[in-house]
Amino acid sequence: MTTQRTQFPLGWWTDDLEEVDREIARMAMLCGVHVLDPGVIRRVLKKDSSVCGTSNPLAFAKLHDLIMLHLAIRDRSAEAFGQAQTARVEDYIVERLKKTFPDLKGKLPAP
Repeated sequence: MTTQRTQFPLGWWTDDLEEVDREIARMAMLCGVHVLDPGVIRRVLKKDSSVCGTSNPLAFAKLHDLIMLHLAIRDRSAEAFGQAQTARVEDYIVERLKKTFPDLKGKLPAP
């Protein structure tokens, strides 16, 4: 995506995070999980499926794994480019996801 690569020198980090986050949003919607509500990501990471509005064990397992992948990419990005630049990228991605998935609320909480 040319716009992102121009706006953020992180290049493919931005693209990777956006792809992973888009898939997180899809899995969250399949499970009925309000992934951007405070504390929900922590509960998913602990494999607490009580956050689900709909039972979908396969989608929930994938949601968990995708959040783990997001955190790994984010950590590497922060190491390579700094915390502030990584936070700007995440804010940008969250805003784009809110437009694509209007049911998502709030801002991604810290892990």
